[in-house]
Amino acid sequence: MSNKIIMHIDLNAFFARAEELRHPEYEGKPLIVGGLRGRGVVSTCSYEARKYGVHSAMPIFQARKLCPGGIYVEPDFEYYSVMSESFIEYIRRYSKIIEQVSIDEAFVDMTESLKNVKDKRQYLLNIQNGLLKEIGLKCSIGIASTKWLAKMGSDLKKPMGLTIIRRSDMPKVIYPLSIDAFWGIGKKSAPHLKEMGINTIGDLAKHVRDKDEKLEKFFGKFYERISEWVMGKGSDFVNPIPEEPKSIGHSETFLSDTDDAEEIIDKIKELSSRVSSRAKYHKKAGKTIQLQIKDSEFKSHDKSITLAESTDKYEVIAKTAINLYEKYFEGVMVRLVGVTLQNLVDPREEIVQMTLWNVDYYEEMDKTKLLINEFNRQLKNGKLIRASEMKKEKKDNE
Repeated sequence: MSNKIIMHIDLNAFFARAEELRHPEYEGKPLIVGGLRGRGVVSTCSYEARKYGVHSAMPIFQARKLCPGGIYVEPDFEYYSVMSESFIEYIRRYSKIIEQVSIDEAFVDMTESLKNVKDKRQYLLNIQNGLLKEIGLKCSIGIASTKWLAKMGSDLKKPMGLTIIRRSDMPKVIYPLSIDAFWGIGKKSAPHLKEMGINTIGDLAKHVRDKDEKLEKFFGKFYERISEWVMGKGSDFVNPIPEEPKSIGHSETFLSDTDDAEEIIDKIKELSSRVSSRAKYHKKAGKTIQLQIKDSEFKSHDKSITLAESTDKYEVIAKTAINLYEKYFEGVMVRLVGVTLQNLVDPREEIVQMTLWNVDYYEEMDKTKLLINEFNRQLKNGKLIRASEMKKEKKDNE
């Protein structure tokens, strides 16, 4: 059994909270951040908006129907990236072993940091409250001996929750939860499990202990991993090495093979949104969009299109991937679908190369940004921004 102490720290409604810091008048109101044109989707929303049924990955037009009085803003990934960097730098004070898994969450190995700490809960509360006081960001923290349990812990109480889960706590804390709450089991999987009489995570644990062959067949190659997690085992390795992505992709396996075009296209849209968000976070754009399909006989098929210009836009990625599906795979029984952005470039470098006559401006802009970031790190409540950003805010308010 692991002797490690793993922390999962998850920023609460990060994009919405970042907007509240720039616009204090938004706080306490239903705020929705996402693409506001065409087939735009919700990136995230405030907890006030969630009360209306709005959630991430929901089409914007649907969010407007549920919450017509909400505040709708386009995402500003450059600003969010700066805030994310400040978040990670803050966490580095407490541990150098950080695995950032997205722009707003990270696993942290706290084993050495907490070794000689008597009141561990208070120490963790100080981390949480310090992040709010110094940077203005709210977070939830899960502490456990494995990454899966730590992630489950951070999901339990939002916003500003702190949950410490020992393996012995699982029957009381984890097992009563609905199977829908199991991190790693998709939304489409939960209804099938409920049909098998598995309504809670505890039910799943019982079926694993009973070596249910139907369950093993249902999960296939994922069964072993799911079994470890539900028994409080699994990975405790936090990988702190940042990797420069050569491509950005997401895929998902359907629990049962399907040729339902609507279901498959919905999944392509969801995957495209995740690819777009990751590309913007990594400050990457790609010229090639690839659609991967695995059919009912486990054979993989790839089709791709190379665009004239690189993109990180959800609308372009989704439309291209859907066109590939409709042209080559409609009617095929699909087991897995994946969307990948390839031939990655830094879009800022592309712009600079296209406008060499304006190179001095870009160099000055980068220097200014670095200087502002440094001031913000040193200030207790660093919220300095460029004048151009202030003008943009003024224009938006008008």
